[in-house]
Amino acid sequence: MTTQLRGADALAQALARAGTRYLFSLSGNQIMPVYDAAIDAKLDIIHVRHEGAAVHMADAWGRLTGTPGIALVTGGPGHANAIGALYTALSSDSPLVFLSGHAPLNQLGTDAFQEMRQADMAAPVVKASWTAQSAAGLGADIARAFNIALSGRPGPVHISLPFDVLETKVDATQVVVPPASAFEATPADLDEKIAREIAAKISAAKRPLVIAGPSFANDAGQSLRAKLSEAFGVPVVCMESPRGVNDPALGALAEVLKEADLVVLLAKKLDFTLRFGRAPAFAANCAFVQIDPDQESLQRAAKALGEPGRIVLSAIADPVRAARKLTALGNTTGRDLGWSQEVAAATRYRPLEWDSLGNTDGPLHPVEVGRSVGAAAKNDDVLVIDGGEFGQWAQACVEPKTRLINGPGGSIGSALPFALAAKLARPQSQVIALLGDGTFGFHMAEFDTAVRHGLPIVAVVGNDACWNAEHQIQINTYGRSRTFGCELLPARYDQAVAGLGGFGALVQKSAELRPALQSALNSGKPSCVNVLIERLPAPVVTRKSAPTGPSGH
Repeated sequence: MTTQLRGADALAQALARAGTRYLFSLSGNQIMPVYDAAIDAKLDIIHVRHEGAAVHMADAWGRLTGTPGIALVTGGPGHANAIGALYTALSSDSPLVFLSGHAPLNQLGTDAFQEMRQADMAAPVVKASWTAQSAAGLGADIARAFNIALSGRPGPVHISLPFDVLETKVDATQVVVPPASAFEATPADLDEKIAREIAAKISAAKRPLVIAGPSFANDAGQSLRAKLSEAFGVPVVCMESPRGVNDPALGALAEVLKEADLVVLLAKKLDFTLRFGRAPAFAANCAFVQIDPDQESLQRAAKALGEPGRIVLSAIADPVRAARKLTALGNTTGRDLGWSQEVAAATRYRPLEWDSLGNTDGPLHPVEVGRSVGAAAKNDDVLVIDGGEFGQWAQACVEPKTRLINGPGGSIGSALPFALAAKLARPQSQVIALLGDGTFGFHMAEFDTAVRHGLPIVAVVGNDACWNAEHQIQINTYGRSRTFGCELLPARYDQAVAGLGGFGALVQKSAELRPALQSALNSGKPSCVNVLIERLPAPVVTRKSAPTGPSGH
């Protein structure tokens, strides 16, 4: 007797073959067959409270592990709810596969339940988007999605799953689950001749600088950056913040960028974060080398720069493979390390005035919050940082080995889902999220998810009762008398978390902060430390002026 399988079973088997462990999901009618099939395939479902949170969790998983996270949501409004979170993943070069239920194929064009052009809706914020057409082909669909998500510049891929395709039964002999190799990235090596030309240009430059994109922000990327820097004796920095050259985590880097005579962009777009490579952010005669997996990015760079002749070399290649090849060609002969030391000193720089900030009996200065979290963190901890002005202070004040931020897309709201996925990926590590009160409101209900799944993360909320980034824009642009629409309540987020089954603590003065942090870490529960902070602009780190300044990119 021939065994029959549903499309949902073929899908689940393919995900298992790819090494998938978790499905980040919110249930719905059209994906119930996948839930059932997941049981036999031994796939764990992390059931969230909002579809956007499922995508954010898949995003964080992809960044931390280098393997695509899987988000699974229902069709129609469930699919629509998840779309915004895909932009954060796309701009951060994060591999994930987004699966959404879909109206049956045999009912399309009849105003079927929740019928929607889902693939078209997702297309602008993913690398590829399509609707599955057959039960027997679902394994190949999943392999293709993994391959695209991982190849070239990593990113999200979407597949819509029609209900009748999931429910259709086919002979098991017709179902082909591709081999494990089919789920891997397609290699794209840097041409040997071009690699040697790039190495020669780096060696010949007096003040070369390598700027790596977001795909080099994880632990593996950090290690590769360090090896590349050592091989050539040149500075290598990673830029993943929407504030780019003014990212407080990069200290006073903006002050030395204009001294570089050659900048090698390693999967880093020549975009707004780099001021499009133009003066005064860079010297007017600074040359650029581009290594990028995307032809369109190379073309956009020439247009953005306005002087294509300053791009002396461009190459299409997988950035990680390219970095490894360049590292093998490195040569420090004759290299003056003074330039590397100068760049390192600039990125490490923080105003001395910050050391004396804090110790108040009222709202805390944000720098004190970051300093206390840094003191409580361990080397293998994961720190998630999200939010407007408070998030920028946190990035400037805490230097974790592993961190997750919102990325170049500049959206907020991802911190809590990021933290939950980080705890799943690194169960032995402490996971601490520093986030503003505005961003906390996006996914507050995911503390319910954390409690149900036993994920003891700690959220440190900088509570200034304000959408402060926008508030600062209003002050600087229109004047303090015309600030409007940015006020929030000084809400007891700690009590809300306690009500959901977690641990909560309120901090109103400096002396309460470190004990509250320690109590949260010791509680073994998902925790919220709600810290009342001063309403201050984000830091602008400069060695030439005051320690704080107006916000803005």
